[in-house]
Amino acid sequence: MAQIILENIEKRFGDVIAVKDFNLVIEDQEFVVFLGPSGCGKTTTLRIIAGLEHPEQGNILIDGQRVNDFRPADRDIAFVFQFYALYPHLRVYDNIAFPLKAVKIAKSDIDSRVRKVADILQITDMLDRKPSVLSGGEMQRVALARAMVRQPKAYLLDEPMANLDAKLRIDTRAEIKRLQHEIGATTVFVTHDQIEAMSLADRIAVMHQGVLQQIGTPHEVYNKPQSLFVAGFMGSPTMNLLEAELYSHQGTTTLELNHTNVHLDLTLEQQARIDKNTSKNSCVFGIRPEHIAAAKEPIGRKISADVHLIEPLGSVNILDLLIGTHADTQEPILLRVRTHPTFKVEVGEKIWLDFDAEQMHLFDKNTEQAIL
Repeated sequence: MAQIILENIEKRFGDVIAVKDFNLVIEDQEFVVFLGPSGCGKTTTLRIIAGLEHPEQGNILIDGQRVNDFRPADRDIAFVFQFYALYPHLRVYDNIAFPLKAVKIAKSDIDSRVRKVADILQITDMLDRKPSVLSGGEMQRVALARAMVRQPKAYLLDEPMANLDAKLRIDTRAEIKRLQHEIGATTVFVTHDQIEAMSLADRIAVMHQGVLQQIGTPHEVYNKPQSLFVAGFMGSPTMNLLEAELYSHQGTTTLELNHTNVHLDLTLEQQARIDKNTSKNSCVFGIRPEHIAAAKEPIGRKISADVHLIEPLGSVNILDLLIGTHADTQEPILLRVRTHPTFKVEVGEKIWLDFDAEQMHLFDKNTEQAIL
């Protein structure tokens, strides 16, 4: 397998910068997921690694060798597309064997490798079928088998589960993770689905508008977002993000959520962690729904709110709570809270909140970077 290094990669399409100053080291046998919304540059970056796109500047290194001028076929990388791209007139066996026949591998070796990978992916009984009689999940496994049979240095997967239904996505996701651990393959996986990213990745590279926003483990990206974009993109429901002001008085720093009666005194440790050089008076406060406690009696900081909407999801309830109103637009300021389904409330009912002090986030309003 292989280490992949991207150095200062930039790619333009006309006046549009698709990838900007992208730097990343993907270690040997690591599973890295490129995550972001449509148009963020993740697939373009994957295609640059494969050699299907050529960057305007920067270097691509595979096992320490610069491969910018190598043809895709010479990079020894397998690419699995979003659309399976199977040959409809060929049997499953021949679809899997095709890349080996193209480089004139001995027939006995081809047969051995095809049957081995078919056994791993549990498609041995389908080898004599045509793609037209296969389900979406079966075709996806054939596409994976065709990539695996080559035994390349790395695997690149471009939203391979986008066309599967929800149940099949879960099953295929588990299968891909098992396979990656079993064969120890360096793998780069593109998706816009954060659940796929969280469940599959050793590390997640979050992208937005061609820029790498953050690289880290699923735990780091979810719990320690470095930018406002990452905070708002990760999680379902997403993090509560509210405009706020910071005030200091007699050694105490207080956070006030704009247009509400919510005031939070920061701990000494939190005050020490705020960068003194940041223009931080106006900021954005963030907290995830699961880090807010709700009760029918006053608790903690004794923050009150009115129930605006209830979303019962079976295992949890999501409550939209009214904590204020914008002075100029009169639009409600809502806070989303995750509660146990046994916590029964009605729309319009007054309840009480408290925030987990260790799970509060602050972002600079101008730079959109984390300051707490």
